[in-house]
Amino acid sequence: MNLSITPERKSAIWRSVREFLIIIVIALVASFIIKTFFFRAFYIPSGSMENTLQIKDRIFVNLMRPGIWDIDRGDIVVFTDSDGWLKDTAYDTSDTEPNALENVLIFVGLQPDPAEQHLIKRVIGMPGDRVECCDDSGRIKVNGQPIDEPYVHAGVAPSDFEFDVTVPEDSLWVMGDNRNRSADSRYHMDGELEGFVPIDTVTGRAELRVWPFDAFGDAGNAREPFENVPEPAGATHSK
Repeated sequence: MNLSITPERKSAIWRSVREFLIIIVIALVASFIIKTFFFRAFYIPSGSMENTLQIKDRIFVNLMRPGIWDIDRGDIVVFTDSDGWLKDTAYDTSDTEPNALENVLIFVGLQPDPAEQHLIKRVIGMPGDRVECCDDSGRIKVNGQPIDEPYVHAGVAPSDFEFDVTVPEDSLWVMGDNRNRSADSRYHMDGELEGFVPIDTVTGRAELRVWPFDAFGDAGNAREPFENVPEPAGATHSK
């Protein structure tokens, strides 16, 4: 019985292997392009956005929305830590060191990279906005308009202390939904950037919660509470 492989059979096997490798390479390149320019996975490291987002939730962030024209009040944004907000924290960003498969998923953007330092908060003030705490009912005001914030954690006040700021050009004022556990713009007003987040440090807008599976859906953006907010004088952005 002759078990040798004919040249024609070897050629067919090689063609199949080559086609499979080409498909894998194309898939990896396409995933890397998507990660770099379109969507990317991030994790939630703390309870600052509860109950909208929970600790260790996984979300997809739209990387095509980092600009002033694409972000608005009520959006949840991911941004880099340009003012040292994380220097005194120790968030648990992963259970273990990534294995080989997880490193591949990190490379193509399907799994968060635990080595990266990002923050996630909700946009409350756009450039030129005056953001204050609070009115007689304890509500945040934006350009004089009190805001009813349904996303704020139940039983938590919109803010436990007063502030009155005007957001500078090309910056944002951000706050977490769990205000008692969110070291957000309010807690960094004595920093170099006075609590404001430069728009050019925004990575993108949260779009989807993809983990856990039973919570799959919208990431929790909420522009509706801000619909009646008047634009500041000389505003250059739009919804």
